[in-house]
Amino acid sequence: MRWSTVGGVSAALAVLVYGSVLVFEAFDRNSNSASDTIRPFVITMGPVWALSIWAAASLLRKSRP
Repeated sequence: MRWSTVGGVSAALAVLVYGSVLVFEAFDRNSNSASDTIRPFVITMGPVWALSIWAAASLLRKSRP
């Protein structure tokens, strides 16, 4: 495993967390209840997080000879 790969995955995770906060704030701006915020946020960011975790795992997995 190369340290540049680990650094890239860490940077991508930081951007994903920051983006998730921005998306949550966008949904929360005009909502009237918690369900108006949480449900669309989970529907929107759930697949993004799942794909990101899958991509990071495949990048950080040790290659087999």
